[in-house]
Amino acid sequence: MPSPTQRVLSRVPLRFRPFLVRYRRPVKFLLVGGTCFLLTMGLNYGLRQTVFAGKPVVALTVATVVATVVSYVLNRQWSFRAYGRQREAALYLLVSGLAVLVNDAPLVVSRYLLELREPHVTASVEETADFVSGMIVGTFLAMLFRYWAMKRWVFTRRADLLPADRPRSGAGR
Repeated sequence: MPSPTQRVLSRVPLRFRPFLVRYRRPVKFLLVGGTCFLLTMGLNYGLRQTVFAGKPVVALTVATVVATVVSYVLNRQWSFRAYGRQREAALYLLVSGLAVLVNDAPLVVSRYLLELREPHVTASVEETADFVSGMIVGTFLAMLFRYWAMKRWVFTRRADLLPADRPRSGAGR
């Protein structure tokens, strides 16, 4: 029975399949990231309208932390199948903590250094600046940092790469 990935890949036009297979790890990482971006955006908006009204940095931080947990599970199980879960989890938390800071930095700059907040600007300019700096620029920078750091330090050994002297199950069929 084909895996879910194989079923999806069978629906992709033939000319795109080699690209997706060759760059499967970054493609999977981007799909997980896109899902978590939508989750972060929804949580951020909901928190800013309710619990953390007037505290956009706190709302973005909480939303990012929740999405980071989801991202870990999805990346661990799908994008980066690796060994060493205890060490890996600690490194993931460290990298993700740094990534939250990277994600928040453009919003902090926008709000508190550039003063793109009320009463210095209109409410619509404030909302636009918050969205662009926190959700777009911050998420993009954090995504680049996370991918580089996860590949470099966290998910360094892959379960699907076995030593050459150890045959894969089903080899020779």
